[in-house]
Amino acid sequence: MARSTPAKKALRSLTWLLIIIAAIAALNGAATILHKATNSTTGWWSDASFVPQLALDLQGGTQITLQAQLQSGKTVSSDQLNQAVTIIRQRIDAGGVSEAEINTQGKNNIVVSIPGKPDAATLKRIESAARLTFRPVLYTGASTNTAVGKDKAGKVTSSPTPYSPPATVPNTYTAKPTNGSDLSYISQALADTYTKYNCDAPNDVSNSSDSKPLVTCSTDGTAKYILGPVEVQGSTISDATSGIATNSQGNSTGQYAVNITFNGTGSKDFEAVTSRLVSLTAPRNEFAIVLDGDVITAPTTNSAITDGKAQITGSFDAVSSKTLADQLKFGALPISFTVQSNEVISATLGSTSLLAGLIAGLIGLILVVIYSIIQYRALAFVTILSLAISGAITYLTIDFLSWHDGYRLSLAGVAGLIVAIGITADSFIVYFERIRDELRDGRILESAVEAGWTRAIRTILASDSVNFLAAATLYILAIGSVKGFALTLLLTTLIDVVVVALFTHPMLRLLARTRFFGGGHKFSGLDPDALGAVYRGRAQFREPVVAGRKRAGGKEAVKRQTIAERRAAEAAAAKNGGLPPADSTTSTDTTAGTGESRTDSKPGKDA
Repeated sequence: MARSTPAKKALRSLTWLLIIIAAIAALNGAATILHKATNSTTGWWSDASFVPQLALDLQGGTQITLQAQLQSGKTVSSDQLNQAVTIIRQRIDAGGVSEAEINTQGKNNIVVSIPGKPDAATLKRIESAARLTFRPVLYTGASTNTAVGKDKAGKVTSSPTPYSPPATVPNTYTAKPTNGSDLSYISQALADTYTKYNCDAPNDVSNSSDSKPLVTCSTDGTAKYILGPVEVQGSTISDATSGIATNSQGNSTGQYAVNITFNGTGSKDFEAVTSRLVSLTAPRNEFAIVLDGDVITAPTTNSAITDGKAQITGSFDAVSSKTLADQLKFGALPISFTVQSNEVISATLGSTSLLAGLIAGLIGLILVVIYSIIQYRALAFVTILSLAISGAITYLTIDFLSWHDGYRLSLAGVAGLIVAIGITADSFIVYFERIRDELRDGRILESAVEAGWTRAIRTILASDSVNFLAAATLYILAIGSVKGFALTLLLTTLIDVVVVALFTHPMLRLLARTRFFGGGHKFSGLDPDALGAVYRGRAQFREPVVAGRKRAGGKEAVKRQTIAERRAAEAAAAKNGGLPPADSTTSTDTTAGTGESRTDSKPGKDA
């Protein structure tokens, strides 16, 4: 005999659930195997493990003390320190490191505590002032430059253009400069500085005023520049992203790039400068991008850029391009810092607190199981299996976020998982009680499962939506360990819906077809007699309880009488002097589509 449609749907849902679990487990397993086999620190699997990483309070980590560097006689304001704390926190979070602690110490220091051992890129995010400026090139000793312009479609293109610099610095000038590209900026003193400047051991000229020219080198030390004054500030950048660059046909070049978008002020300044530079000859048509005093690239201006969108290309890889984009996106520090100390710190709470949290969760789980067994008999095993599957998916998801996105499990996160046990159990209880309500109203189990699901899913989704919104709001607004609590609560709320829809409901669909549950065994938790059902067979109801007579179902049956049953009982009692007939069964028939009902009393056996 072919399976019914509900049974087919149930098997389909269980299959999808199995696929989801297998996919997450396979992804974690493959990444972990690759990590152990290659021991790579750069691949997407570089931090993969079967065990989630722990946060600062449970594992310990690295504490970095940054000291503000100021000119003599100047002091750091509290606003500057607080602004620096905000920017450093944004940089760390952008790198995927969560649960970091960043605080001010005294009047000049910032203390950054990070779980585990941070990599070089993370340290660079923390320490770098990342002051970005744009200066026109007056002279350079570079042999080639990168030309950056736009094609007819408006996309940024890049190609190498040869350039042969003169053997010596141009003759110095004494006239007053008229714009940033004017060679009159090159004085004899500046020319001498350029000649003596050693890129391998550079002089300290990074503190040159924005309104004055600058002698510096490229970040790799292969090119030396004389640059004009700053004409576009890095603070006018509104967004910065990294990724693979594309050519004019939209095809990938295989080269990493950093894409910059300027705000209104920056767009106007950038347009004015590029409009001037496009008419000049090399190297004065180059616009150097200077980061912390070094030239990271000096693209040639092929056309005026009027939309405020530019692209930096060079010797970037995935890590370095993302690091630069994050530094530019989250702004420059208001003051520069030096690393005063870098030391390993122990866990603030440790394994004892983690064990205590896990024991608390286990106790809560045991109490839920005991309650389910007492309340739902054999049906409790569906609750236990649902909780087990929910726990497995949660663990695999947290493990994936741990190595892929840098999530760290803190004690607050463990607390969120414990709270989730109650949220998940509540969904099961709502569904089970809806089914039992349908059984009390006289439905057979298969019909009660479907009708109960229709009623229960609305309640479950409403409840989980409230939990989801609360957790999402907390995650967005909170910082530190509270964010970890919000994230685990957010994840478990979503997983609760998945498990109820793809496991709990399908399992009950299948169990309803078995003799033990479908037949209403007294230990099934779905026995109609024990629940006080008032329905027996098609349109046949038990006789309601009236004065002097106690029928099966007891007080529960009285509470759940329909209006038709109550009226039939009253009419029968009136005819019999206040007592119901000795043997009668009340029958109610509702005429389909009319809303009319008919009640009569027929002799027969008790239902």
